[in-house]
Amino acid sequence: MKYVLIIPDGAADFPLDELDGHTPLEAADTPNTDRLAEHARLGTVATTPDGMACGSDVCTMALLGYDPRKYHSGRAPLEAAALGIEMAAADWVFRVNLVTVVDGNMDDHSAGHISSAEGSRLIREFAEVFEEDGLIFYPGVSYRNIMRDLAEANTGRDWGDLETTPPHDILGQPIRKHLPLGGPHAKMLQRLIAESEIFLAQHEINTTRSEMGELPATHLWPWGQGRRPDMPSFRSRFGINGAMITAVDLLAGIAAYVGFDRLDVPGQTSYHDNDYAATGRHAIAALDHYDLVVAHVEAPDEASHAADAATKVAAIEAIDQHVIGPVHEALTDRGEPWRILMLPDHYTRVETRLHEPTPPPFLMAGHKVGGVVRRPFTEASAQQSDLHIDRGHELMEFFLRSGMK
Repeated sequence: MKYVLIIPDGAADFPLDELDGHTPLEAADTPNTDRLAEHARLGTVATTPDGMACGSDVCTMALLGYDPRKYHSGRAPLEAAALGIEMAAADWVFRVNLVTVVDGNMDDHSAGHISSAEGSRLIREFAEVFEEDGLIFYPGVSYRNIMRDLAEANTGRDWGDLETTPPHDILGQPIRKHLPLGGPHAKMLQRLIAESEIFLAQHEINTTRSEMGELPATHLWPWGQGRRPDMPSFRSRFGINGAMITAVDLLAGIAAYVGFDRLDVPGQTSYHDNDYAATGRHAIAALDHYDLVVAHVEAPDEASHAADAATKVAAIEAIDQHVIGPVHEALTDRGEPWRILMLPDHYTRVETRLHEPTPPPFLMAGHKVGGVVRRPFTEASAQQSDLHIDRGHELMEFFLRSGMK
């Protein structure tokens, strides 16, 4: 039995005026998804538990069958694992974004999708001048970076009462209202943000970016703090092995903790320049070695954060053409039982540029799965279904085992 989970990140949305009152899923031309939906079960799944922030860290953990209320200890530890950063149990780690602030407001959470080479240099050089014992900075991909607070060097600083805010949740808002607060050490992070503003304003990388009409990186923004989680392996829970295809370190970190392999896919990015065909080809090839293959595509989410409905539709269409269609065909040609589960991890609204905790739609098709009513895969169709899973972490077991007895 082969299983494939396809995650078009943030693809779910609300009707948009620029799409004549349709959602991007409704507006997109998706013949392969439509064909799959003819023999599928549609439904909705609550991937964001009450009281938790709606983000890919929480939602993807739920999709893989792990209750975020039990296993989620912060976003940053997941990304640190993807970078191969070793963490002691008492260490704290933070995600640190390079962001663009204009007139005191958060203008862009990614500093204009700054390149990894530029971002790495800025982080490394800032680390050389910021004076605080126990802090180590690790450059990541593009605007995403990690800061580790070493327990052995900081006399056990505890960040448990700290409140931080994801920068993509406050686009257009004053940053002064969302500075780190709570606990005895929040002022240190406020100082980090303030000193980064001074450092980055003088840096030649930002001067060059501004001259070229690109957004400068104006601040470092720490958030997503947490400690290393303790998660049982996927194999120990479900009896099968798995692999993750993703361009996002966050998902790769979750994969590392549950014992999945991360598959390298040349040409895969987080944006619409992603090589969608390569994603599909590598997912198909992985079926020879793994029981469950997860193919995650970030592009719809990033298009939503950019308020770009047209690119979001194009990304959904590319996923349909280059991932869903070829994977479905390859599974059928293998001559063995298979199942596909396809769903966004959460809504990401073009109108607000924010994540939305409304339960996203899902499509499940394949061995011993049959839909009673034939509907296209859209938010409205899923909501009209009689299948609504209130605890998102239960969907994986339903996908793997329902109807098998």
